[in-house]
Amino acid sequence: MIEIPLLIIELEHKNYHILIEGKFEDGTSACWIIDTGASKTVLDSTLSQFYETIASDNEDDYQSAGINQGMMETSVGKMFSLHFGDLEISGLKVALINLSHVNEIYGKYSSYRIAGLLGSDILMDYKCTIDYSRKIIQFQIE
Repeated sequence: MIEIPLLIIELEHKNYHILIEGKFEDGTSACWIIDTGASKTVLDSTLSQFYETIASDNEDDYQSAGINQGMMETSVGKMFSLHFGDLEISGLKVALINLSHVNEIYGKYSSYRIAGLLGSDILMDYKCTIDYSRKIIQFQIE
């Protein structure tokens, strides 16, 4: 099991977002929103040095709906490598969405730049547990 500290950000009064910090293969730090409601992991499409765009035979891969954004333009990519502590995730298929609007909001309240959203694909694959009292997330490694 790998435990990673959480950053719990209060963007507005009683409006919390849960972040985790990771690193790309070149050592660049990357903040991720843990989004238990997202079916797949999303990477900011402006971070092109960390993924390759891939074709998909599944039309649903290109559809991503945000609660307040409606349908967003999405493409599909394969991330090269991402580290959360000792956990390395390579070759992950992700939805690519321009997250400028998310980073604009975060820029008003914090210094964090969001690289993406960790979705339930990763959370389920690694049987993640979020411990709010200890402010950690646990990834199960088999």
